[in-house]
Amino acid sequence: MDRRLLLVFALTFLIIVLFQPLLKKFLPQPPAQPAQQQTEAQPQTAPAPTPASTAAIHQASLPKPAPAAGNQVASVESETVIENDLYRIVFTNRGAQVKSWVLKKFDDEKGQPLNLVNRPAAEKYGYPFSLWTYDETQRNQLNTALYVASASGALSAPAQVSFEYAEQGWSVRKTFSFDHTYVVRSETSVLYNGSAVAAYLAWPAGFGDQFTAASFAAGRIDTQFNNNIERVVSKKVSGGATLHGSYNWVAVVNQYFAAVFIPDNIQDVAVVTLRGLLDIAKDPQRPNGETVRVEVLGTAVGSWHGIAVQRIYVGPKDLRTLESTPVPTIAGAEADLRGLVNFGWFGIIARPLFVWLKWIHGYVPNWGWAIVVQTLIITVALLPLRISSMKSALKMQKVQPQMNAIKEKYKKYGMRDPRRQEMNAEIGELMKREGVNPVGGCLPLIIQMPFLIAYYRMLGEMIDLRHAHWLWIADLSAKDPWLILPILMAGSMVLTQRMTPQTGMDPAQQRMMNIMMPLMMGFIFFNLAAGLNLYYAESNLIMIAQQAIMNRTSLGKEMRELAEKRARKKEKKDK
Repeated sequence: MDRRLLLVFALTFLIIVLFQPLLKKFLPQPPAQPAQQQTEAQPQTAPAPTPASTAAIHQASLPKPAPAAGNQVASVESETVIENDLYRIVFTNRGAQVKSWVLKKFDDEKGQPLNLVNRPAAEKYGYPFSLWTYDETQRNQLNTALYVASASGALSAPAQVSFEYAEQGWSVRKTFSFDHTYVVRSETSVLYNGSAVAAYLAWPAGFGDQFTAASFAAGRIDTQFNNNIERVVSKKVSGGATLHGSYNWVAVVNQYFAAVFIPDNIQDVAVVTLRGLLDIAKDPQRPNGETVRVEVLGTAVGSWHGIAVQRIYVGPKDLRTLESTPVPTIAGAEADLRGLVNFGWFGIIARPLFVWLKWIHGYVPNWGWAIVVQTLIITVALLPLRISSMKSALKMQKVQPQMNAIKEKYKKYGMRDPRRQEMNAEIGELMKREGVNPVGGCLPLIIQMPFLIAYYRMLGEMIDLRHAHWLWIADLSAKDPWLILPILMAGSMVLTQRMTPQTGMDPAQQRMMNIMMPLMMGFIFFNLAAGLNLYYAESNLIMIAQQAIMNRTSLGKEMRELAEKRARKKEKKDK
């Protein structure tokens, strides 16, 4: 098979070389290609195909629609507005691309309807539904030409609009169909001298809700083929690279929104990943202040054979909406767009938590209070595990001095000395006699950990928390503006540690647990979403109540007395 492939490549190269004199003699040559503007990285793909070489390569295999009679170029720039209950899209016939894509059910940071077009990034890298080609000169021509629109003014969905452009051998047609969902159906055809050109429909420049460095960092390129979903973070996206393979859908996404290309023919999909740099204000409240450089992601999707038919979902990563958007080509997995919501490794727990929280919100119509109610239920449900963990930890502390005495007795023997086995046997007998399970304190925590991680991932994927109010917090998906919740979480950790008797712990280690651990956790949670801080702060407060009750039990009193006794003994020793 390898030898056959090498033979095919050699013959193809030979044919191309032999045909070069004919191509140069009879076909027009494009101007020299300028430096790539889209990204500083070099495209990991073949050299940009010119119209002439495209015609030579695809002449035999492509359908050839009859070219338009004469030129089709509009005389003036005009706009076409498409509207339904979900969006308001403004097309311009200059480049037949989208100037504005407003989602009516979502607000921006200023409380205005959210425009998904990121204007600064679009002005630099292109507007939605522009055409991306490997040759920048072609790209500029196709995206600045005045197309003839089949309709102008305002249209209400369901509707259809076409844009046509024909001049100097080019024949381009874009057709878009709209219904009452977030999905737009598109058909694009780009021909040069009657032959198809590799020109792909693009969403090239991120989203309008990205205005901070963190929001740009959340960008990804996601793809799915059957049960395989790949997610590529911004730093690993190669600008101008061509992806090869079959795809049920290809998407550029951020934390809450996505533009998803769903091709009709998954075996004939051309995908180009786009990545550029943009300077934005470091502090959005000071637009003229210090700037920071961020990475802008996009993608262009079409057909290797020039004529592409696909559906495009542009909207929120709302699970219910994505589940109602069918993708019939998916096999071996749910045939919809739910894969855009990334619950991570613990999705089997996070997804039910997600559905459950939305159910609670149906009865508690504030997302903050819904989180409070769910956290209370989860914490109470995990109470037996926490009590078991606390009991095991207290018992372990009780026997810790005796364990240390046994270790002291055998410390003169090396690790490989057979007498070390006697030490392990004595420690095992001590634990058995005192009813101590060596993993009793860890196992309940291990069982609880997936719930904590799943809750973290679940809250991070909930678009419902975006701009959701609770008490003094205006946006549960953003950090607490007054930092009350992170401080409360760290303070409650300190209080819990001080309430827990530390009978067998080294003083230096105890200080680290009492001070350093809460400070470290507070630092980590400083910039995390307020909704997540609310969950952890409430959990810690409930744990304080649990510890207070535990301290009143006979075991708790015994441990507290033991701790006080050892503290007095240590003071006398130090004196």
